[in-house]
Amino acid sequence: MCDTMVVLGNATGDGSVFFAKNSDREPNEAHEVVIIPAADHPTNARVRCTYIEVPQVSHTYAVLLAKPFWIWGAEMGANEHGVVIGNEAVFTRVPHQKENGLIGMDFIRLALERSRNAEEALHCITGLLEEYGQGGNCGFRHRMVYHNSFILADAREAWVLETAGKFWAAEKVKDIRSISNALTIGETWDMASPGLIEHAIKQGWCQSKTDFHFARCYSDWLYTRFSDARRRQKCSTDLLSIKRGKITEKTMFAVLRSHAGIGEEERRIDRGLTGSEICMHAGFGPVRGSQSVGSMVSRLTSNGATHWLTGTSAPCLSIFKPVWIDSGFPEEIIGHPQGTFDESTLFWRHEILHRTVLRNYPERGRLFMLERNNLEDEFIFQEMEKRSQSEMDRKAFTEECFHRSQIAEQNWLERVLKVPARGLDLFYAQAWKRFNREAGLSAFVG
Repeated sequence: MCDTMVVLGNATGDGSVFFAKNSDREPNEAHEVVIIPAADHPTNARVRCTYIEVPQVSHTYAVLLAKPFWIWGAEMGANEHGVVIGNEAVFTRVPHQKENGLIGMDFIRLALERSRNAEEALHCITGLLEEYGQGGNCGFRHRMVYHNSFILADAREAWVLETAGKFWAAEKVKDIRSISNALTIGETWDMASPGLIEHAIKQGWCQSKTDFHFARCYSDWLYTRFSDARRRQKCSTDLLSIKRGKITEKTMFAVLRSHAGIGEEERRIDRGLTGSEICMHAGFGPVRGSQSVGSMVSRLTSNGATHWLTGTSAPCLSIFKPVWIDSGFPEEIIGHPQGTFDESTLFWRHEILHRTVLRNYPERGRLFMLERNNLEDEFIFQEMEKRSQSEMDRKAFTEECFHRSQIAEQNWLERVLKVPARGLDLFYAQAWKRFNREAGLSAFVG
């Protein structure tokens, strides 16, 4: 389960476009951040995606990808032209195709590598969708098959693209828009696949064109309901709307860290077998099997783009660091995590802090929140100056932010360990005991 959102310049504080997404995956499904440089390819070359090959194009653009470590594509990413895309799993009435095709994350990488703006990326995805379809397991340890929705944005505009098998509808964003794990486009759209309405009528999902509503006709009721997607989408929309005209990077960080909507009481994260929040915390059972394992916020302008990445799970306990595609990031800090504990990687080092905090989240978590926020404020203030400087200067600044974040997290862990753990909900404790055992992390969590 995930949440993706975009705010156009007419609703932000400085006219920038802001994009944000949490990637919610299995707790041990390590989140990897990579930069792939632009490249030229020979005639008739093919590219192997997660499950199938497709023809390669003659030139691919440089991309920044935030991805499950084992998948070729990405849950969210950006390219050298300032295009950003994030996807959501959606559950529809259209049967899943039996043979493997492209999966949602493949569409994102292919579109980023091939598109100079958001609308080009939209046409890239729909063209590939109509030719190859979508299909294949998207789960790490547990099989998961779904269709996809997307937000695609650049410095000028943004689109929502929602799919059901090879059918799709697209809506141009007007100001603030968010998507979760449910179809949201209704009676109106700006583009759609041929036969979209006719297929729904043929299946008996509506009676006529006047009765057609894309989300109502094509949604699968059961999975959509248990994903709690409509509530989460309302939460993100409401949280952004109250800041209309004043939205900044910090606003987007705060929404990705949200555990409740406006007027809602924040739940204890160790309670309940159902329910989910924008900042997702895994628990016991299939409905609470997802964890926010990585987060990204992008600021897009005609003069360039800055991407803020955690590279770590639980945005409520993480630090957003600035990255530029042309200047890169310190690979020796981030590393290439896999599905079990590896202390040489950023993702798994952070998991020691994250999972230690979970043993007394209310008390341990608030120990370093103010310090974390102040550190991010400092990064944001300095980024305003660095964004116009040379590639070398920006590279040095990104490395400094990652290094300082590492030192801060180590200090926080030492302080957290001085606060006693407390009794947790039995099923929640059992779930995390199993997650830790499967990751080889049990001995490191205090």
